Amino acid sequence: MAMMDAKPELDIPEPLLSTTPGTWAYDTMTRRVDQEILQRTYDENKDTFNSSKFAQVLQDFNALRAELQNSMNTRMRYLKPPNKLSLSTEEAQKQEAEHAEWNEYLKPYIENGDTWCSTPWLVAEFYVYRRLMEAIGYFDPSSAGYKFDPFATQKKAGLLSSISSAEGVMEKIENLPKKGDAWKEGLSIAVELALWGNKMDLSIWPADAYGGEAAKNAFAQVLEVAKENLLHDDTDKLLEHCERLRTKGGGNIDIIIDNAGFELVTDLALADHLIADGVAKCVTFQLKSHPTFVSDALEKDLRETVEYYASQDYSTNPFCNRAGKRWQTYLNNGKWLCNENSFWVQGKEMWAMPMELRSDMNFRCELAFVKGDANYRRLLGDRTWDYSASFQSIVGAYFPCPVCALRTLKAEVGCGMDPDQVKRASSLDSNWLTNGRFGVIHFGTGV
Repeated sequence: MAMMDAKPELDIPEPLLSTTPGTWAYDTMTRRVDQEILQRTYDENKDTFNSSKFAQVLQDFNALRAELQNSMNTRMRYLKPPNKLSLSTEEAQKQEAEHAEWNEYLKPYIENGDTWCSTPWLVAEFYVYRRLMEAIGYFDPSSAGYKFDPFATQKKAGLLSSISSAEGVMEKIENLPKKGDAWKEGLSIAVELALWGNKMDLSIWPADAYGGEAAKNAFAQVLEVAKENLLHDDTDKLLEHCERLRTKGGGNIDIIIDNAGFELVTDLALADHLIADGVAKCVTFQLKSHPTFVSDALEKDLRETVEYYASQDYSTNPFCNRAGKRWQTYLNNGKWLCNENSFWVQGKEMWAMPMELRSDMNFRCELAFVKGDANYRRLLGDRTWDYSASFQSIVGAYFPCPVCALRTLKAEVGCGMDPDQVKRASSLDSNWLTNGRFGVIHFGTGV
């Protein structure tokens, strides 16, 4: 099978829909997106949204909410065309391409008369955030909402609250073994930290859910039960691959980023360690091209995080300060690179990756870490595979390079888990698939 048309080896199941009451998908599309996420978005931007210059933004925002309040019956529609009169030629071409991608992607569901709920869940959920950008006028320089990030308050709170938990993590990262036989132990710990950082997802656990000493202890409590909550662990396969990269002087590694805030800090810590222990000579962060899923990270969020950590008072947070300064150096000398791409904010299956991005990753990238639940759902096409189905046979069979998925479970899909572990998790927690308590480390060879 050619790399460009590679797909899972197993028969591909039907995608998840949001039409079945009692499922997380149904609750998300009929209640949570509007009543929790968009309501909180309004509350945190109330003064701005109610200002006279944002009158059109608020009107369009409320119209989107009205659709979602009747999501079982409201049909999907195409995106409105970009306002080319207010754009440079280059930006107009870029926006036209992104707009065409989305509308082509939506076409079969619109022509079929699908609603927000009868459209595949992952498609509809990503579409919520793209429609939010349309309502705000995020891409339109003539709009008051141009480049306005409606989730900036949550992301800022997540960044500020991250320090209390991160100081101990940064100390641990700085002191991990990097040489001799012990480097594998060091890398496995850095990977574990990045995995469980995903539990601190601001769309489910807002930054203000923890305060004071609770913030400091939150991640420590997660790590205490990490091993028993890991439902599959391919760390040995990952380390074997990393050893080959290290032996040849380091490889080009991508991290497909999920959330800003504390999770991003643990991703930066992983990237820091990959450079320090010689597994990576360059780390590329694959980032979102517009605000999405509340806390997903843009390049501006990553750079703001680095600057904030480098500005920490050395006398009170020495390890965060030193980490931030190392990270600045990596960005300045090209050992760390940032890449925003519209593919990362679409609900397409990962095997539908556009040719340009797929070719780049196949040619350049020698290992990709895929972070978080939404990215994992895309790896699986958001389909109901058998929980014991091989990750290699699904993802490793089509991904354009070797891939390691680090995911805490927050949706009703999964693969590559031992049946006994699935039985144990389901007996311990009825919400084991959706609450982030359990996690997996998967490795696939790619094509």
